[in-house]
Amino acid sequence: MPDEEKEVETTAAPPAKSSKKKTIILIVVLVIVGLALAAGISLFVVTKVMGDVSGSGSEEEDSGPRYHDAGVFVKLGDPKEGILVNVGGPRSGKYLKASIIVEFNPVKKAIINEDTHALQPDAEVKVNDVATQFLRATSIEDFDADKQDEFKKQLKDALNAALGGGSVYDVYITSFLLQ
Repeated sequence: MPDEEKEVETTAAPPAKSSKKKTIILIVVLVIVGLALAAGISLFVVTKVMGDVSGSGSEEEDSGPRYHDAGVFVKLGDPKEGILVNVGGPRSGKYLKASIIVEFNPVKKAIINEDTHALQPDAEVKVNDVATQFLRATSIEDFDADKQDEFKKQLKDALNAALGGGSVYDVYITSFLLQ
């Protein structure tokens, strides 16, 4: 009998080792699957966030990158007074006096003079013309403070359309008087 017990014990031991190996393999597989799942979720979150930041490819060409090197800031209109235009049609009697600063992409050599960091003469004419036409064509309701972000985006899009996609990074309004 003692010999039989030894044989039983020896035969019982390998299944315990096999069970331990299976448990360890199962844990390793679960850890690898967990890491892969975590990496996949992280990748999804990062691409979703980065997609929201930079937008789609076609929009990025028109509006320029969201995060970029410092641009060249240029004040539209008169350096002291800004822009003064009549808005709401010729008979509305409403005038807008605004200081609008546009941040231009410094890489665009056809728009920005590399030495002076000012607009090239032909680009300055286009920018002032587009801005003036845009402001004059905008209805008085669109100047509402609640619509300011949309207003700035539309002006930026109009400038990018005239100068080429990615030329304007952003539009800033530093003073705004509608009378």
